Amino acid sequence: MYSEKIIVGQGTQFPLNGLLTLPDEIKKPVPAVIMVHGSGASDMDEKVMKLTPFRDLAQGLARHGIASIRYDKRTLIHARKMLKQIITVKEETIDDALLAIEMLKSDPRIDPDRIFILGHSMGAMFAPRIDAEGGDARGLIMMAGTPYRLEDIMIRQLAQAKESNSIIKWIALIEDKIFSKKFNGLYEMSDEEAKKKKFAGGTTLYYFKEAGQKTAADYLLQSDKPVLIMQGGKDFQVLADDDFAKFKELLADRNNTYYRLYPQLNHVFVDAIYDDISKASKEYGAERHIGEEVIGDIASFIDQVCR
Repeated sequence: MYSEKIIVGQGTQFPLNGLLTLPDEIKKPVPAVIMVHGSGASDMDEKVMKLTPFRDLAQGLARHGIASIRYDKRTLIHARKMLKQIITVKEETIDDALLAIEMLKSDPRIDPDRIFILGHSMGAMFAPRIDAEGGDARGLIMMAGTPYRLEDIMIRQLAQAKESNSIIKWIALIEDKIFSKKFNGLYEMSDEEAKKKKFAGGTTLYYFKEAGQKTAADYLLQSDKPVLIMQGGKDFQVLADDDFAKFKELLADRNNTYYRLYPQLNHVFVDAIYDDISKASKEYGAERHIGEEVIGDIASFIDQVCR
């Protein structure tokens, strides 16, 4: 296994540093995965305090003969520049993922017909959209994704925090009242009206309106691509008994859909310590790594699809 430095979007106004990780021996073109970040300004490892899920996945998949691309997120590297425009998921996530896929397809060491989109958390939500808007991948791997809209998840997480016994509870009580009202009538607003309404920081309500026109499940129901939906049983950000179960319900009649639930794993697919959203900093502050069970399941899915 070895990694090469790359630049996703070289020559554009938003170049991003990244790594192409390859298996040790390449005798013929190999399958590859592009990794799509969750929410927030993430680096190429998708580092969350002491956890580095994308690095774990890249190294593990390389041992199975699968290449991968990961890269710094645009909102991390070009935050100031992006504040000068109205940002949507397209600028934040979709465009760079499509550029990374094109890089893979043009590399002679990569089989262009065996490229997969692997999205984590919010990245999983938008993996089907990336595929539909030009990614044209062989299949999708959705880790801790949801069939709901972004604002629905945000409001639910605030409700969860309100049940805690920490100072977060009081913050959540205030924010829940503010945020819930902001989203009222969102999809009845015109685009121009939504663009004028601030949400937080440089984000407008149009960010949510544009992203919520179609959910991940909507895209999947219009596609016949193979998809692996993965979920940690002790994930307190995306819930096994809600989001994961809802995918199964909505996609019950869909072919090529595979599910894997890991009862003891958290949102980042490492062993869980706490089962409380108010303890997220402690949960992600202890170093752990994604195990072979998860990596092996992804590799097996890719192998099965490519046969």
